[in-house]
This record gives sequence, structure tokens and C-alpha cells, in this order.
Amino acid sequence: MHSLTERSPGPIRPSYALPVTTAATAATVALTAIAPVTWGTTYAVTTELLPPGHPMFAALMRALPAGLLGLAITRVLPRGVWWWRAAVLGGLNIGVLFPLLFLAAERLPGGVAATLGATQPLLVAGLAIVVLHDRPTVWRWMWGVIGVAGVGLVVLGPNARLDAVGVLAGLGGTAAMAGGVVLTKRWGRPAGVGPLTLAGWQLTAGGLLLLPLTLTFEGVPQRIDAGAAGGYLWLGSMGGLIAYTLWFRGIGRLPVGASAPLVLLSPLVATVVGLALGESLSLPQSAGFALALAALLAAQLSSPKALMRGVRVR
Repeated sequence: MHSLTERSPGPIRPSYALPVTTAATAATVALTAIAPVTWGTTYAVTTELLPPGHPMFAALMRALPAGLLGLAITRVLPRGVWWWRAAVLGGLNIGVLFPLLFLAAERLPGGVAATLGATQPLLVAGLAIVVLHDRPTVWRWMWGVIGVAGVGLVVLGPNARLDAVGVLAGLGGTAAMAGGVVLTKRWGRPAGVGPLTLAGWQLTAGGLLLLPLTLTFEGVPQRIDAGAAGGYLWLGSMGGLIAYTLWFRGIGRLPVGASAPLVLLSPLVATVVGLALGESLSLPQSAGFALALAALLAAQLSSPKALMRGVRVR
């Protein structure tokens, strides 16, 4: 394993007015979307397969083995400022997010927990103003709010079971990942470093943060059966190393205002999985599902006013 010698190319400034007009960009969006689609299965895997009462251990198993595998594959270590940057990003995207995500999944219905994550586009847009000095358009704010409202119609019905600790955990995890998205966009990646390397750094950093905390405060479950082992394997591979590699690749190539709304796919997938497990959708929930999908697609496009400006320029 060798250390990286190249310097960072500097921050990558987002552009909120960039439309999805090319096949290459559409392919990038589709590949990036695999990450939140996979994350949408986390809630069902947690409640159906994993031993209850061990959110920190589940987070550790999702992060550290995957991160070490990423390091073994790439054989590249951080250098210079990227030691602390990788630690900060790993802490936000992995070390803080993962245990709070599993805690919310244990204490809330999957759809409710996922809805809290749907507020991320709005948090990202707000942080982008402060950190990136980039102001989102009214178009993106509007569709971000509509998307959250649509997901809310799907999962926040009169029978929704709300737990204060679960709600705080879900919101805290969402805020941590929003901060990670914005800082990832600001810092970019060092020259010569691919998204797999960046995913390996962050998963390892987050896993190392979780290791002593897990052993001190929670410990190892008394019994891990075949189903739980399969759940940990799925979360660490598809939901960990593969998903985060695709996610960091997409963040680096897409405007932050276009990539952030993709997280709306996570609660939608959680809802679909719930349907497969025997749940049903009412008419308002079906309308909310369609509304959230419309918001997700609209957020990838330029506003009509921006498109008209482009037509006049040509």
C-alpha cells in the first residue's frame, strides 16, 4: 500500500443551472441513483434480519470490513490534508450517519424513518449557500419541498408510529450526510484518486471511529444467525462499498442540486419493499408516491426560465 503524492485539485463549484441533456449525464444520474435505491432496503434488512438493539454494531459491520476491502483493492493511503479531510468526511458520512440510521430504523416504521432522510435536499441546499457560496434556484427549492411533501403523503399517515428518539436520530443522520455531501463537493478529490479510493478512506475512517464506541457501549450480539450474516453482507457490500463508490462518483460529476434530490429514491424504495412485505397504499399515499417521483425527475432539469434563456442565447 502506498501513499498518495498528488495535491488536491481544489474545490469543485456546483452549478445549479446545469440541465440533464446528454446521454453521458443521464447515465451518471442512473448510476448514482443505485446508491439511494440500495439504501432504501436498509430499513427492511434491519427489522427483518438483524438482531435488535445493536445499531452501533450494525453500523460497524457495514463500514469497517467494506472500508478495509476498499483499501486492499486500491492500495492508496491519504497524504497531507487528506488525512484529516478523510477523517471528517468518514465521520459525517459513516461514523455519525450509520448508527443513527440503524437506531431510527429500529425505533420507527421504515417509511417514516426514510421520510426524515428525504429532507436532505433542503439541508444540502441551505448548507451550499453557507459553504459553497452558491444559491440554489427557486425551481430547486420548490421541487425539494414538493418531494418531501410527496414522500410525507406516502408514509406519514394517521397510523404512523412516531418515537422521539427515532425521529431525532433520523434527523441527525440526515444532517450529518448533508454536511458530508456539501464538503465532498467543496473539497473534491485529490488528483489521481478515484471514487473507490475515497469510499475506502471514508468507510475505514468511520469504522475505526465506531469500533471502540461499539465495544465500549454496546458489544457484540449474543447470536448472529445466517439471516443476520446475510444482512450484514448486503449492507456492507451493496449498501456500503459499492453504493458509496457510485455515490461519490456521481457527486463529483453532477451539480450538487441535481445529486441531492436522488435521496428521495430511498424512502420510495422503502415503501415499495414495504408493499412487498404485505403493506398497502391508500389513494393519498399513491398520489404522494407520484408527486415524489415527479419532484425527483423535475429536480434533474433546468427551470423553464433557464431553458428559455438558453434558447435565446442560441
